[in-house]
Amino acid sequence: GLMAFLVIGLSIPDSHAQKFPSRPMTIICPWGAGGGTDAVARMLAVLMEKDLDQPVTIVNRTGGSGAVGHTAGATAAPDGYTMCITTVEITMMHWVGLAQIKYKDVKGVALLNFDPAGINVRADSPWKTVKELQEYIKANPGKLKASGTGKGGIWDLSRAGWLKTAGIPIDAMPWVPSNGAAPALQEMMAGGIQVVPCSLPEARALIEAKKVRALAIMADQRAEIFPDVPTLKELGINWTMGAWRGITVPKGTQAGVVAVLEKSIEKAVASEQFKKFMKDNGYGIIFRPAAEFDKFMAQEDEIKGKLMKEAGIAK
Repeated sequence: GLMAFLVIGLSIPDSHAQKFPSRPMTIICPWGAGGGTDAVARMLAVLMEKDLDQPVTIVNRTGGSGAVGHTAGATAAPDGYTMCITTVEITMMHWVGLAQIKYKDVKGVALLNFDPAGINVRADSPWKTVKELQEYIKANPGKLKASGTGKGGIWDLSRAGWLKTAGIPIDAMPWVPSNGAAPALQEMMAGGIQVVPCSLPEARALIEAKKVRALAIMADQRAEIFPDVPTLKELGINWTMGAWRGITVPKGTQAGVVAVLEKSIEKAVASEQFKKFMKDNGYGIIFRPAAEFDKFMAQEDEIKGKLMKEAGIAK
């Protein structure tokens, strides 16, 4: 009896090596509980758990404007059991000296979401179109202020790239740092600032209440939830930028393990449950597999670095 037990005991690690995953998994979320990134991670965890038959837990590692969680995700054991819901900030933080971690330190598994910046003004403001707003900014440099995130954050860069592409000096509409889109929108309603270039989902309640007017979005195509809002491209301004979310694992994770996770995420993203959740929250779904996601991060990093240097934000 004992002999048989020993033999079985010895053969367990082998079968484990072939079967991934064989124990509980974790998704690190660099942003706070209750936020959009956290909500997307939790929805994904439920679907992956069902598919892979292992518990998937979310761990919020906040701080340093995303630096703490992204660093934890990149420096975890490269065995596939610790994933990270990585956001656009991984292509930005190292440029401003917030973190050492960059996209090269992680392996993309799948991109799942992209939310373009919108150009939001008060509904009672004099500007009905982007063109009118741009003409005003040009004629009155420094008079209007924009906000929506910290200095050098994604919405700040969206503003800088839009103005630059439109041939307007970046400092013609200065940036007022804030803790996010929600406080910035409140500040706009109070009259302290005039433009909030955040995503439409973040401004959705105020847009639907007819208190905020979205003049355009910085995307390749119009948003499903706001089909009346034109893209900047349609208006002749060739500029797109937005926030995105994807799943990464530490660099050096085995290709076979990455493939299992990639397939599971693809299945989750295609599910009715995920589609409904994203639609209800107004988040845009975009699926890009591992190889494409890595290329996408490299492009994003290059664009952001250039822009941050021009805007005087990069270290």
